[in-house]
Amino acid sequence: MRRPTISDLARASGVSVATVDRVLNARHRVREETARRVYDAAQEIGYHAVGLIRQRVFEDLPQYRLAFLLQKPTQAFYQSFAREIEAAARAVTTARLQIQIEYPSSATPAAIVEKIKLLGARNQAVAVVGPDYPAVTTAVEELKDRGIPVFSLLSDLATGVRDAYVGVNNRKVGRTAAWTTARTALKPGKVACFVGSHRFHGHELREIGFRSYFRENAPQFDVIDTLINLETAEITHEATLTLLQKHPDLVGLYVCGGGMEGAITAFREEGVGGRVVLVVNELTPESKAGLADDIVTMVVATPLPALCNELVSLMLGAIERGEAVVPGQSFLPFDIYISENI
Repeated sequence: MRRPTISDLARASGVSVATVDRVLNARHRVREETARRVYDAAQEIGYHAVGLIRQRVFEDLPQYRLAFLLQKPTQAFYQSFAREIEAAARAVTTARLQIQIEYPSSATPAAIVEKIKLLGARNQAVAVVGPDYPAVTTAVEELKDRGIPVFSLLSDLATGVRDAYVGVNNRKVGRTAAWTTARTALKPGKVACFVGSHRFHGHELREIGFRSYFRENAPQFDVIDTLINLETAEITHEATLTLLQKHPDLVGLYVCGGGMEGAITAFREEGVGGRVVLVVNELTPESKAGLADDIVTMVVATPLPALCNELVSLMLGAIERGEAVVPGQSFLPFDIYISENI
């Protein structure tokens, strides 16, 4: 397809070529409403100078620097997360945003603290996905003392210190996974769950919700000891194979965090799809294929676009108005996928 021209942009935005030229080259002042219309049209048609138009349109607006510390950059979920953060930042029309997305070299406290300090030195607000270590809380507290708000994502950390948690209600996620397992299992039996680490507050809450549902509503099922998979596909694969061999009466497995690819592969290899319930988190190419092949029973997914829009809004509010009087939580409704609605 040919590259859109300035005439195409003028037609798409409903203005003259001369008006588009004024926006592009800042020759004369253009009404804000008109300039934004040209910018929106440029994004829609893929005009090559959309970045320049954005600069022209938003040059008089305040500029803020936002930082995001995610996990595991090779995983499809975090790749999608990064894209949605960028999209949410681009959608802001009240400020010019510069964003920095980083990943720790490992999940150790030292590696996470190092990144938090680095991001705090360069940005005005920071959002973090990570385990809840005392050293991390200390690093968050140091940023707070310098007036830099910090937000926890997906899994809460530094409670009482960070500005807010943004994500789903993880206890409800765990109970939903248990409800699905109890209702769809062919018969009562043993059920298991994997957590990435007990230092992930969100994983712990999902495990608590999972166990509490069975204890209260389906005591005929036996919830065996929770296993740690460090959110890696390799460990999850081996552990799942061991579970299936050790417990022939296993009827359900819930992967609370990452590493679900290993469980899906193990279920395929052992041919237990449809016989053993498998519930995982986040809709990725692997989990979607698992749903389509009746290997995965249900996927509980984080609504990333809504989360990122909410997060960016909260970060801007914290910068402009100061920290929250009482650190809070912003829960978003999670999405549920089965084979019939993918």
